[in-house]
Amino acid sequence: MMAVCKQTESKIRIVHELPRRLRIRTPVLHDPAFDTVYLEAMLLNLPGIEAARFNLKAACITLNYDGSAQTRQRILVLLENIPAETFQQEMETETPEDPYGLAFHGISAMLTPLMPRYFKAPLSWFLGMPTIAQGVVTLLTQGIKIEALDAAAVGFSLLRRDYFTANIIVFLLKLGQYLKQLSEEKSDALLRSLLCPRSEEVWVEREGLEVRVSFGQVIVGDVVICGTGEMIPVDGIVLDGEASVNQSSITGESLPVHLQTGDKAVSGSLIVEGRIKIRAGRVGQETTTARISRFLENSLRFRSKTQQQSDRLADKLVPVTFGLGIAAWMLTHDIRRAASVLTVDYSCAVKLADPVAVKMTMYRAAHAGVLIKGSHALDALSRVDTLVFDKTGTLTRGLLTVTDVLPVNNMSKDRLLALAAAAEEHYAHPLAKAVVRAAKERNLKMPSLSQVDFIVAHGVSAYVEGERILVGSRHFIAEDEGINCSAADVAASAIRSQGKSLLYVAKGDILAGVIGLQDELRAEVPDVLHRLKTQGIRKIIVLTGDHRDTARAVTAGLEDIDEVRWELKPEDKSDIIRELREAGHIPAFVGDGVNDAPALVTADVGICMPAGADLARESAAVVLLKDDLNALSIAKESADRCRDIIKNCFGAAVGFNSLLLFLAMRGLLPPAVSAVLHNANTVGILGYAALAGKKFPASSDSDKGENKCTSHP
Repeated sequence: MMAVCKQTESKIRIVHELPRRLRIRTPVLHDPAFDTVYLEAMLLNLPGIEAARFNLKAACITLNYDGSAQTRQRILVLLENIPAETFQQEMETETPEDPYGLAFHGISAMLTPLMPRYFKAPLSWFLGMPTIAQGVVTLLTQGIKIEALDAAAVGFSLLRRDYFTANIIVFLLKLGQYLKQLSEEKSDALLRSLLCPRSEEVWVEREGLEVRVSFGQVIVGDVVICGTGEMIPVDGIVLDGEASVNQSSITGESLPVHLQTGDKAVSGSLIVEGRIKIRAGRVGQETTTARISRFLENSLRFRSKTQQQSDRLADKLVPVTFGLGIAAWMLTHDIRRAASVLTVDYSCAVKLADPVAVKMTMYRAAHAGVLIKGSHALDALSRVDTLVFDKTGTLTRGLLTVTDVLPVNNMSKDRLLALAAAAEEHYAHPLAKAVVRAAKERNLKMPSLSQVDFIVAHGVSAYVEGERILVGSRHFIAEDEGINCSAADVAASAIRSQGKSLLYVAKGDILAGVIGLQDELRAEVPDVLHRLKTQGIRKIIVLTGDHRDTARAVTAGLEDIDEVRWELKPEDKSDIIRELREAGHIPAFVGDGVNDAPALVTADVGICMPAGADLARESAAVVLLKDDLNALSIAKESADRCRDIIKNCFGAAVGFNSLLLFLAMRGLLPPAVSAVLHNANTVGILGYAALAGKKFPASSDSDKGENKCTSHP
C-alpha cells in the first residue's frame, strides 16, 4: 500500500459529467509541489482511461474514459487517495501556456494597428503588465535575468506608445513558451512509449509452497517473496522477514531503509540485502507506469555539465544585453533602439534547445537498443575514456552450460547437481540459472528448500532437506567457510585450463563436489572493442572473479584489451574503478550481476546488460536493451552526438543573436523586426535540436526500427 497525501483538504468534486467524460476539481492541484506528470501516469494506467488533461489554474482534471461505472469508481478512489510521492517539495513547476490565450494575444497583436487609440492603449497595457510584473519580481529576487530583459523591452515599447511592437513581443514570448512545452510534451511522450513495464516472473507463496508465476498473475492478497538483488513488484505490507531496501527511484532518498514485519513496501524498491514476504495490496499495472513516469522525470530534471556550462555562459550574456540596451538609450535618447536591443537574448534558444536534444537523443538511442537515464548519463558517457568490463554476461554471453559434474566423498552426479540446483533456484546469477536449467533438463527432482541466504559475489547458503548446502567460489567454500577443497584440486585445474568456470558445492562441513560450466565469447566482441577504441576509448580492462587460467583462456586473442584482472570480489572491482578515477581516467563499467552494483555506482557511467539483475539495472546509468554489445557503441555515439548538438545550438544562438544585437545597436532593426528575427532563430535552433537528436546512430541497424516496448530500468 502506498502512503497517502496528508492534506485533509484534498477532497474532490465533480463539476461536470458526460457519459464518457469527467471534469473534477481538487484543491491539491494548487500545491506548488504537486507533480502532474506522476499523477497523469497513474490515471492513464487505469484500465479504461483514454485521456487526461490538467488545468492547474482552475484546479481541474478532465478525463475521457470508457464510460463504465467500474472505471469511474477507480478514478474517484485514486483522486481521493493521491499517493504522497506525487508531491515533491523541490520540484520546479511551470504554468502551462493556454492555447486559447495564445490565440487571443496573437489576434490582438495583429489587429492593434486597426484599433482606435482609446482602446488599444488600455488593451496593450493589460496584455503587457504580466510580463512587466514578472520581470520586476525577477529583477528584485534573482537579478538581471531574461525575464527582466523581456519586461524592459515591453515596457519601453509601451512608454513610447508603440503598442503594436509591445503586443508583438508579448505574443512571441508566449509563442516561444508554448512551443517549448509542446516539444517537451512530445519528446516525453515518445520516451514514455518506450518505457513499458518489464515482463517478469515473481515468487509467491500459495498453499504453503513457493511457486514462480508471471508478473501479470499476481493478485491482491498474494504473499510475494523477494530476496537480495530483486525489485519489489507490488505495493503492500511486510508479513515476515527483514531487508535493507533502496527506495531512491521512488523517494529520491539515497540511503537504504530497513523494512521489517508491519512496514509498507513500495513497488520499484530494490532489496540490497535480506529476504521478505509481502502481502500484495496493489499489483500489476497500478504499480508500474507511475513509477516509470517518476524515473523519466527524475532522469531529465537535472541538467548535465555541458548544459549547465551553456546555461551559465548564456546567463552571463543577459546583463551584457541589458547594459547595451541602457547604453543605446542613454547615448542616442532613442527608446526605440533600446527596445530593439532588449528583445535579443542568448539564453532563450540555449535553454529551450538543450532539453529537447537530450530527450530526442534518449528516444532514438532507446529505439536503437540503449536506455540512457538522462542528461547526466549522456554527458558523462561522452567524456568516458576508459571502459571496464565484467567478464561473465558481458564479453561472454552469460548463457552458461553445465559441462562437468565431479562429485567427491561418495556423492552421485545427479544428487550433487540436484542439491546445487535447489540451493540456487532463487538466485538470478547466470551460474545459478545454468545449474537449475541443467537439473531440469535431466528431470532431476528438486529437494525441498527451507531457507536461503545470498552472500553477494561469493555464493549461496541454503538449508535443503534440513541440511546446510553451500554453493559458490573456491574462496567462499575454502577460505570463508573453512572447508577442505583439496580433493578436487587436480580436476579443477584441468577444467580451468579449458576456460571454464567452477562452482564448489559443500554439504555441511564437507566438500560434495565441483561443477564445471562453459560460457562462450560473444561473436561481436572483437569488432565492438575495436570500434570503441576509434570512438575515443583509450583503455579497455576486463575484471572477473574467475581463476587466472579461466580469465586468460577466455580473453586470449582480443588485441584491444589492455588489461585483465582475475579472482576479484565486488569491493575489489569498485576499488579498481576508484583507482582509475583517482589516476585521472573517466571510467565506465559494464556489468550485469547483483555483485556488479558497487562498481556500477562507483564508475562515472555504469552500463548494465539487458538480462542484468534488478539491482544492477537500477544502479546503472545506461541499460542495453539488446543482448548485443554493438549497443554499447551506439550508446557512445549517441552521447557524443548529443554533446555536439548542444555545442552547435549554443554557437548558433550566440552567433546569430550577436549579429542581431549589432544591427539593433546601429538602429537598423525596428523592435518588432528584432523580436521576430530573434524568435525565428530560437525556433530554428529548437527544430535543429529535435531533428538532429532524432537521427538514428550511424552504427545502428534500426533506421527503420519499430516503436517497440522496452524494459523498465
